[in-house]
Amino acid sequence: MNKYIVNGNLVKEIDLQFVAGTGTAVLKNTIASKRKFKEKGTDEYKSDFIPVVAFGKTAEFIANNFIKGQGIQIEARMQSGSYEKDGVKHYTLEAVVENVEFYGSKKNQGNTNSFGEDMTPVDDGDIPF
Repeated sequence: MNKYIVNGNLVKEIDLQFVAGTGTAVLKNTIASKRKFKEKGTDEYKSDFIPVVAFGKTAEFIANNFIKGQGIQIEARMQSGSYEKDGVKHYTLEAVVENVEFYGSKKNQGNTNSFGEDMTPVDDGDIPF
């Protein structure tokens, strides 16, 4: 079984791409996940930075509902790969997102309704309270 669950915060701005020819949505980002224990001597938490990739409707859902710095929890499978650059072979490991959930509080994205219209109250001085 290849199952990985992690929660943390999105590190980069959302950048949704579409594959030429197929139109499949692809989203690559990184999740910063804080370790459970503090480092000895520094009294600080270290974080691990996990590269993630999502496809299709999952990628579109993330792009439409998350922003940089926001908490996210993913269920994924780990996928390895390799490529060659300048004669040197490089190995990769990334989490391929299969399920996503909100984690923690949603960052304030302004007061908007489901149509993206600004719903910020206007105080024109006539409000009696």
